[in-house]
Amino acid sequence: MVRFCADSYMKIEPCHEARIPEPEPGQPYMLYMHVPFCERLCPYCSFNRFPHSEERTVRYFKNLRRELMMVKELGYDFDSLYIGGGTPTIMMDELCDTIDLARSEFSIQEVSCETNPNHLTPLYLEQLRGRVDRMSVGVQSFDNDLLKQMDRFEKYGSGEEALERIKVAVPYFKSLNVDMIYNFPAQTEKSLRRDLEMILESGTSQTTFYPLMASPSVEKSLARTVGKVDYEREQRFYEIICDTLIGGDNPAFKLGSAWTFNALLKGPQGAKKANVASKVGVNAAGDVLDHDGRVAAREEGQMIDEYIVDYEEYPAIGSGGMTYLGHTQYVNTFSIREYNELIENGSMSIMGKAKFSKTNRMRYRFMMQLFGLRLDKRQWERDFGCTVAAGLPVEYLFMKLNGAFALDDDEQITLTPKGRYLMVVMMRQFFIGVNNLRDQARAALPADERELLFGAGCAME
Repeated sequence: MVRFCADSYMKIEPCHEARIPEPEPGQPYMLYMHVPFCERLCPYCSFNRFPHSEERTVRYFKNLRRELMMVKELGYDFDSLYIGGGTPTIMMDELCDTIDLARSEFSIQEVSCETNPNHLTPLYLEQLRGRVDRMSVGVQSFDNDLLKQMDRFEKYGSGEEALERIKVAVPYFKSLNVDMIYNFPAQTEKSLRRDLEMILESGTSQTTFYPLMASPSVEKSLARTVGKVDYEREQRFYEIICDTLIGGDNPAFKLGSAWTFNALLKGPQGAKKANVASKVGVNAAGDVLDHDGRVAAREEGQMIDEYIVDYEEYPAIGSGGMTYLGHTQYVNTFSIREYNELIENGSMSIMGKAKFSKTNRMRYRFMMQLFGLRLDKRQWERDFGCTVAAGLPVEYLFMKLNGAFALDDDEQITLTPKGRYLMVVMMRQFFIGVNNLRDQARAALPADERELLFGAGCAME
């Protein structure tokens, strides 16, 4: 049902707007910035990405900074910047210049950025220290056979090398997140448990375990390179992950979202936190609660990868970026050439948009907040003028009858372990729907740029 709904309302209509709408007074915003270049194009990835070349990347970063200033001119301010890709650290000097400009022009308090293990070198880490608060490293698996299947072993190194690089990198950031993928066709319970052992050994402050998502655009290449995805065992793998990371009497992690895990502090800081928790309480997910029983603010530096949980509205700059403002999703052109031409001519890079009805906006809120482990009923009623049960009777009843709700009172809804897994499935299907939207935008690429993606340089269909 989630897949059907996502497909139905994520349909791009052409638009010729030169700018995104101006900000709403008092509305908090995060800025998303997309850097679409990679050294190697992975067969399972549906994000907008292109093979890296220095000339192409330098020109792109220059225009990214121009677009940044266009957003500034519209009156936006941001306290958070998330840089995704692609591989944002593909040209470190260009990335640093862009982060420095963003910090100088906006009230940015935290910068989150993505990278690959081969970029966690002392030279790069020194440049990132103080510029990036939270680094997310795409490891996917520590299993060398799986890395070879994904065509990552040669370019990004072995699992053992990735582990050592993570250990070195941890002190450089307020938070280091390790991105993992589970339910690869060739993955076994033994290899998954080994991945979990290495996560525990790494000392990372956060890890995210995504289920493998076989969107239509990568399904054939995925089957050809790693095999056909078996969703029947996904729940068993998810249970192993949760049991290992947050189970037992002395867990190493607590939940940050349905698939993000935050390391629990040890030593003096951990004792201090435990003392606070003993006074105000802790919920089933391990979150410290305030005196009203609500989840307290996230720990410093612990922003989750799905920034759309923390920020419902956000402008996005860069080729392939997706802005969500008000009731509308704006999609930037996926063509690097067109992106450069638009920015150099003084326009932003919007190529299409999709409008959300009130019901679909409620579905979006329902899924995002529950994925983030707590739905705020008071906020819902202020924003939509109805209760959750009245606004989404089918969705609400489905979750309730299936034992998804741990707490369902006047203030909030929280999740049981079964409810968390249902949210994993829903988010997986939602992101597959988002990938379908990307495919619509990608279909407009000129022939030579399509060849970069779908020719000899990439295994995608």
